[in-house]
Amino acid sequence: MSDNHTHVQEFFSARAADWDSRFPDDGPAYAAAVAELGLHVGDRVLDAGCGTGRALPPLRAAVGPSGVVVGADLTPAMLEAAVRAGRDRDGRLLLADVAALPLRSRSLDAVFGAGLISHLPGPAENLRELARVVRPGGVLALFHPIGRAALAARQGRQITPEDLRAEPNLRPLLADSGWRMTSYADEDARFLALAVRAD
Repeated sequence: MSDNHTHVQEFFSARAADWDSRFPDDGPAYAAAVAELGLHVGDRVLDAGCGTGRALPPLRAAVGPSGVVVGADLTPAMLEAAVRAGRDRDGRLLLADVAALPLRSRSLDAVFGAGLISHLPGPAENLRELARVVRPGGVLALFHPIGRAALAARQGRQITPEDLRAEPNLRPLLADSGWRMTSYADEDARFLALAVRAD
């Protein structure tokens, strides 16, 4: 395991038990972001870096009982918190690294990634791996329940020009990774970038 993986696991392991209670009002933002994916009943969707599984209930509601919902996370403690919250009923949980997903190529219709991009050790390679498991024309949502400026203020830092989520950085990163950005929103209340898997 790389140093970056160890750091991510240590960071989230220490916060898993009270993660949901720290952000109790995020549910509507998750549901709204999932709605923008445009999922259909029967679709197959991955929540990449699913954490405690907060996106799994709206993802399940969108694809219905005939759809497939998978939540993958690198940190066992976060998946354990998802199980304690009962969210394993809404999707299959996998202990997996988004850099090497145990999923067939082109097997999914969509990927949802909440707070994911800032924790990717190799963003271009990792986004290419997400593109690998999605069919051409499938959708990627990169989401955060608050915008870049609000998140920076919460963390006591300034936004820098190097921020991967800034549109001038994210658009070419996605393009180089097999995705075409179709919409971008960075507001105090949320960050949401949608992209389509290129052919």
